[in-house]
Amino acid sequence: MAEPRSEEAPRRVAAFFDLDKTIIASSSALAFSKPLLREGLINRRAALRSAYAQLVFSLAGADADKTERMRAEVSALCAGWDVAQVSAIVRETLHDVVDPLVYVEATDLIAQHLADGHDVIVLSATGEEVAAPVAEMLGATRCVATRMEIVDGRYSGEVDFYCYGENKAVAAKQQAATHGYDLADCFAYTDSSTDIPLLEVVGHPHAVNPDKLLRRTAEEHGWPVLTFERPMSLRTRIPAKSAGMVALGVGAVAAGATWYSLSRRRRSRGTEN
Repeated sequence: MAEPRSEEAPRRVAAFFDLDKTIIASSSALAFSKPLLREGLINRRAALRSAYAQLVFSLAGADADKTERMRAEVSALCAGWDVAQVSAIVRETLHDVVDPLVYVEATDLIAQHLADGHDVIVLSATGEEVAAPVAEMLGATRCVATRMEIVDGRYSGEVDFYCYGENKAVAAKQQAATHGYDLADCFAYTDSSTDIPLLEVVGHPHAVNPDKLLRRTAEEHGWPVLTFERPMSLRTRIPAKSAGMVALGVGAVAAGATWYSLSRRRRSRGTEN
């Protein structure tokens, strides 16, 4: 009599998403530059504000050498910034800044992966304080982003982990080892040729609105090429109950920085009255 076969537990699957120009139609850091400047985050460095925004914007299309040089310059500019203040500004302006930039196609794809029981992980070269709240708003399972070293609540100017290029593949492998994913079953979506190492380590790579090199590489490897072209406000796509839960989640995470948010709201109401 044959022994009954034991059923194997289903393998866990992850879908890795780049953030800038893949989920949102812009650079996330550049999108937040206006509220950061408006709220006077770096009053003593006003002359450097514009330079910071331009450096971050340029990051998306730079080659590896140029990007590394700009990374060092941006890190130096951020040295001394108050981390709680950065987080408060990002979370307070999150929906106003990011909402209009999110691709409908990306939110539909994220929702489908979650419905299929997959984890959704955002991998971004943008700083963690900016990328993580955006990922949370989108319902992602978790986010891995660039981590700046923090000393006494302020950025030291050093980088603990730069989530860019080859390091995105490293991050995916670390996530697989920690959470039990088989990368051969996993998905990845990105617009940039700098993320080719990430696409090469998963079984289901996808190029989204690809740059020239990534498009050529995708064609050579037979990778699917997706076109995302409809940015739309999440507020028009999330039911009221769900939107409330998102707001509660953002509020809970931002509790440590509410002193800043509340003061801004009071001043705003005073101006309106």
